Amino acid sequence: MRRLPIDEDVTGEELDKDVQQELKSLPKTLAVDVARNLVMVARLLDEDPEAAYGYAKVALRLASRVPSVREAAGFAAYGVEKYAEALAEFRAARRMTGLQHLWPVMADCERGLGRPEKALAMAGEPEVRQLDKAGQVEMRLVAAGARRDMGQADAAVVTLQSPELASTSVQPWTARLRYAYADALLEVGRREEAREWFAKALESDQGGVTDASDRLAELDGVEFIDALDEDADDSDVTDGAEGAEGDDSGEADQADRG
Repeated sequence: MRRLPIDEDVTGEELDKDVQQELKSLPKTLAVDVARNLVMVARLLDEDPEAAYGYAKVALRLASRVPSVREAAGFAAYGVEKYAEALAEFRAARRMTGLQHLWPVMADCERGLGRPEKALAMAGEPEVRQLDKAGQVEMRLVAAGARRDMGQADAAVVTLQSPELASTSVQPWTARLRYAYADALLEVGRREEAREWFAKALESDQGGVTDASDRLAELDGVEFIDALDEDADDSDVTDGAEGAEGDDSGEADQADRG
């Protein structure tokens, strides 16, 4: 079996206690090996999803009967848009544990597979009532996305209207919920309301999980100028300065959106 290099600082003990408990069903050496690969999945999932997927496949070959391994493999496949594979892994993890926390991401996989109707149907299933508040918010986001996939933009706006949206308390999911609502409002032409909710999303986005600031800038007609563009031709900048002293706005590139 082809193995992948593991960062020297990774021990496997970085995993949550629940995952470590599951891995105790394996021989000790194997458990450590699987754990270290799972840590690499978690470490790379956002910055390099293709690499994370590779580590997840290694862990899966080593310990396919461990629920946390199947779940990690599901998220890794989801990260590289292999939605059918992700859905299969999430279903396997759910069968093993009987838990419902993966229900929203399973529904989103249905969206990724071009089946928004199925995702919307899942939003009305009894499993949703077993989700915690974060899971229920996630399910609402998926349902709204499914509505938009189906061309039902106004219904998407209504779907996102909820006590969680109206709440003034900031939770881990608050910024994403407000952002989704702003985006839905913009799609139906309610521009001023959209701007208000993008601003609210930015206010609550403590972890920088959205590009609400960029969306606000777009709505306000603000252009960002990259004053540190390394590719800029110094002679061009000099010529521009000589031709229009004090005006260098045309000599810098617009920064890319996040």
